[in-house]
Parts: sequence; C-alpha cells; structure tokens
Amino acid sequence: MSRETIQQRFRELQSYVGWTDLDAARVVMAAPLLEPHLPSIVDDFYAEIERHPDAQHVITEGAAQVERLKQTLIDWLRELLSGKYDEAYAARHWKVGYRHVAIGLSQIYTNMALSRMKKGLLRALRESWPGDEATLLNVVESLGTLLDMDLALIQEAYESEHNALLQRTERLATLGQVSGGIAHELRNPLNAIKTSVYFLSRAKNPAPEKTAEHLERITRQVDGANRVVTALSDFAKQPAATLSPFSLRECLDAVIATQPPPDNIALTISVADDLPKLMGDCEQLQIAFSNLLRNAADSIDDSGEIVVTAELQNGEVLISVRDTGCGISRDDLPRITEPLFSTKARGIGLGLAITKAILEKHGTGLSVESAPGEGTTFSLKLKAEA
Repeated sequence: MSRETIQQRFRELQSYVGWTDLDAARVVMAAPLLEPHLPSIVDDFYAEIERHPDAQHVITEGAAQVERLKQTLIDWLRELLSGKYDEAYAARHWKVGYRHVAIGLSQIYTNMALSRMKKGLLRALRESWPGDEATLLNVVESLGTLLDMDLALIQEAYESEHNALLQRTERLATLGQVSGGIAHELRNPLNAIKTSVYFLSRAKNPAPEKTAEHLERITRQVDGANRVVTALSDFAKQPAATLSPFSLRECLDAVIATQPPPDNIALTISVADDLPKLMGDCEQLQIAFSNLLRNAADSIDDSGEIVVTAELQNGEVLISVRDTGCGISRDDLPRITEPLFSTKARGIGLGLAITKAILEKHGTGLSVESAPGEGTTFSLKLKAEA
C-alpha cells in the first residue's frame, strides 16, 4: 500500500474519532511529563513478553536484540508524543503491523501489549500531572484516542499483510496442484507420442495399416493434450458473456459434431422443434455443454446412456443432462465444481468449474442430483427469447 493511501487511511481514522489539532497539542503537553517514564514502561513491556512463550519466540538473538528493540520502542513512543502526525508518521507506524507478520507474531499479543503500555502511560501521566483535574482528563482522553488510532492502523496493516501472505501461499499451493495435474495429463500423451515416433522412425518397411495406426494414435494424443491446454486457457480468461438469441438444438449439434459420444454410450437429445430460442453466448455455452457431456461419458465404464432434455418453464428453459454412470458420493457433491477437484483417476478438475463460471456469467447456476450407482443429472436454466 502506498504512503499516500496509508496517510489517507490514517486521516479517515482521525475523522472517525474526531481528532483535532487541539488533541495533538494536548499530547505534546504530556510529552515532557512522560519522557522520564518511557524506559520503565518499555522495560515492563518486554518483561511481560518474556512471560509468554508464544510472544517470546520472536526474540531470536537474545539480550542484544532486546536492547535494540527497547530503544526502537522508546523512539516509537517519542514520535507518538511528538504531535507531528504526517504521511511519514503514518507510514512508519503502519510498518509495525507488516513487521509482526514477517516475524510471525500474533496480532493478539500486539493488542494486549499496547493495552498494557497504554495503561502504563496513563498511570505515569496521572502521577506526574501538575495541573488541574479537568485539563488532565482532556489530555488523558486525547492520548488514549491517539493510542487507539495507532492500534487500529497497526491492526489494519497486520490484516492486510497477513491476507496477502495467505493469498501468496494459496497461489503457490494452487500452482503446485495445477502443475501436478498438468504434468499427469500431459505426460501420458507425450509418452504415447514418443513411443509411436520411436516405432515410426525405427521400423523397417512397416505395414501401411501399422503406420496409419501410429499416426492416428499421435493425432489422438495431441488432441487430448490440446484439450488440457484449452481447459486451462478457458478457465484463466473467461470473457463476459455476449447474450443473443440462439437455437439450443443447433448449439448441442455443434458440440456433438466435435465431441461424439463413444460407441458404448447411447446419446439421446430430446429438444422440441417448437422450443423458443434462448438468450445466451452460444460459444461459451458450447464449452459448458461439452464439459457436461464429457463428464457424463467419463462416468460410464462399460455401456450406458446419456439423455439431454429441455423444457419451457415460465419464460425459462430447464436443460438437464442425465447419465446412467457411476454417480457421485454425498461427500463429493458439494465440491464437484471447485477448481482442481476431480473424482476421476485422471483429470485436473476444471471442466465443471469452467461450466459453473460460464453459467454464472449468464445469471444462472448449475444444480446436480446424484447417488453412487444411480447416475447423475446436471440441470441449468436459461432465459428464453422474449
């Protein structure tokens, strides 16, 4: 976060609590009275840390480090009492939260430590105050407000950096998952291609049918690898849907022409001739239907059936893709549209995630009914042309 943004955030905090120049002047008034007490307050601060192992673990260099940290904290308190709360001040105090994430110190200890330090400062101020009680109460209020604002700034910085760290960790974990899935999906076709190339380059006078078999095998494996790359590309950059009227039957026919079902699967498309056109992005929906049909086919081991139906309901068309495959367990059902989750031995788990993303861009969702051994039905609704 930029210094300007941090300063703006600090000003928002000041506005929220009603901080004024008068408050700053009151804190400056307290500074000379508190200066003699700062070393003892800081000593108490670190003595308390020593009694808590979860906080003490960040002290890795022994007594020398503690002495440096004590001086840093005294300097921090002096700046706190200086009355100068500009961009540089906000940036330096924001960094406290960042630093605590870097060293692995839980924010709860910062909260409690600042509360203890606040208590020590206010006690010292009351004990050394030479003036009237009414002015003291005003100064105590201003100093307490300043410490609360600093804590809020540190807290936000801590949360910001902690969330960024979590995101970086999650991205690395996701990268590992994706890399593993890609490696698995691409290594098999590459090995098959390598084997066929080896045969074609070494075989002497191979039979024409054998040559054709290996060339077809290479083509098939390249197509499989290309599907993996396409799936990743589709998931990474899904553009906004461009809605226009389209024929569901023509859309499905285009999918089946490029992705016919295996010979062991009977595919039935039950779409009425008088079904109205739908509103949607046909190209994106072809990807969604392709994923649903592929998912259905993959669930059928020996032989089975896939049935696609469409029914007009109150200005929307309910589309269902039902298969007689192996079904999905109750535990897996909530996760099947998660990226990288797959119930298949092979697969990187992006097909249904992409389908869900496409349907969300169309203002709809994907529902599923399934049970092990009873097949699966995926359903979605699209608006009919008005």
